[in-house]
Amino acid sequence: MSEPFIFDTSVWIDFLRNKRNPASELLAAYIERNDPVLLVPTILQEILQGIREDAQYNHIKDILSYFTVLQASSIEAAIGAADLYRMLRKKGLTIRKSNDCLIAWYAITFSTTLVHADNDFDIISAHSKLRTRKAKK
Repeated sequence: MSEPFIFDTSVWIDFLRNKRNPASELLAAYIERNDPVLLVPTILQEILQGIREDAQYNHIKDILSYFTVLQASSIEAAIGAADLYRMLRKKGLTIRKSNDCLIAWYAITFSTTLVHADNDFDIISAHSKLRTRKAKK
């Protein structure tokens, strides 16, 4: 069995739209092999909020329910993500989407690798314990 990964929202969106690239193909391979795919509440929200059609929304929600969603206290997660964001700001680094700090916090806290195609995660990983695997689009 492979190392468990968290796949960032953009990877999931490409996968669900059948857009082939190294990141979405890695996710597809993980799913086909029944390797551990982890979700965090923020990624679950971001995926679902972008779906316009009710039938597709319900279908994707059902599919995502088969994966492990990492759970943490919402207050602990919010404070941890804020601490991460503030630490980076003190270094003169700005993360464009604060949700990225929340996603990174889950990956750090649960000691798992985040597969992504987002430069903000490169910045976070360079200055924290975030482990990433960047999949080029």
